[in-house]
Amino acid sequence: MAAFAALAPSSAVSLDNLIWRGDRLASAATPGLPTGHAQLDAALPGGGWPVGALTELLVPHVGVGELGLLLPLLAQIPAQRRAVCIAPPNQLYAPALAAAGVPLDRLIVVHTASPAHARWAARQALNSRSCAVVLLWLAAADMGALRRLQLAAEESATALILIRPANLAAQPSPAVLRIALAGRCGGLEVRILKRRGPQLAGPLAIDLPWPGGLPRPDGPEPAEPLQPAGPGDVSVLRPAAASPISSAHALVRPLPTRSGPANLHARAR
Repeated sequence: MAAFAALAPSSAVSLDNLIWRGDRLASAATPGLPTGHAQLDAALPGGGWPVGALTELLVPHVGVGELGLLLPLLAQIPAQRRAVCIAPPNQLYAPALAAAGVPLDRLIVVHTASPAHARWAARQALNSRSCAVVLLWLAAADMGALRRLQLAAEESATALILIRPANLAAQPSPAVLRIALAGRCGGLEVRILKRRGPQLAGPLAIDLPWPGGLPRPDGPEPAEPLQPAGPGDVSVLRPAAASPISSAHALVRPLPTRSGPANLHARAR
């Protein structure tokens, strides 16, 4: 009987990580991966993106800012680990990713022929146990497919983030975290639809910095125009003179400045 009494406190502590109350954030057994946005970290159990679990980002359209929200996560990939982007809707623009601090030598991009192939690639990446995070752009998936992805994330102790259309918000999901994104001036409106904790009163306003440290073109005008520091210093430029590398969206390759037939780059838009 004394042995059981001695085990009781430690058992209660271990069970505390498995049970959460609706009026408080759950205590995560594994700390989350920092999102790079303090306001969002404070609202998530574990203080960041869940590890060993499925997260869903629901977007109204491609390029609303989902990759900008995830850039700090991609920028902190540890050595000997990888980040995998599976089935992105557009070609990722490497110079913009590099300007945001993403180590390109640790980033793997996988293009697939179908949603089924994309889900298979995600499970293989998770089962390799060599990835810090797996990003998967996925529209078509039933509950069974989502559960298999969730189990693969749990078994590999890897963060799995699905980027899906916003019209799937009403679809049941095994994801421990579901977030709806909407664009706003200077960043994103982040609405947490599902988390292990109480419902938030309203959305979070997340500011997304423009790559290269320049002011966002959709943000407020600076009080004074930015000028070069001196004749020999061109490191700080006017926003209008920003280079394509520092101002391009990471999901879109900028069009060449060279002129050509009007329909040559129609598919790139």
